Amino acid sequence: MEFKKQKPIYLQIADTLCERILREEWKEDERLASVRDVAVELGVNPNTALRAFDYLQGEEIIYNRRGIGYFVGNDAKRKATELQKNYFLKEELPFILQQMKMLGLTLADLEREAKNINQ
Repeated sequence: MEFKKQKPIYLQIADTLCERILREEWKEDERLASVRDVAVELGVNPNTALRAFDYLQGEEIIYNRRGIGYFVGNDAKRKATELQKNYFLKEELPFILQQMKMLGLTLADLEREAKNINQ
C-alpha cells in the first residue's frame, strides 16, 4: 500500500478497512483478517495495524471477541460511511475548495468534469 504523507498511516489503514466494509467485502458479524495478517498484507508494523483496529473499535465499526479476533460491528456500514464523510468534509474538502479558489475553478467546472468521468 502506498501511504500519503498528510495523514497518519494508522488512519489510512482504517480507511482501507472501512472501504472493505463499504464494498461489502466484510459483512456485519463477519470475522476480519487478523491484525498480523493485515499488517503483512499492507506492509506495516503490526503495532500500526493494531492502532487502526483500536481506532475502528473506538468508533464502534468493529469489535473484539477476546481470544478469537475482530469482527465487523452492527450497523458498521452506516458508521463507516459517517466516519468517512466527516473526515472528507472537515479535512479534505477545505483543501480542495482552497485549491479551486486559487485556480479559479467553479462548481460548474467540477460538474462538467464529473460528467466526463462518468461517461
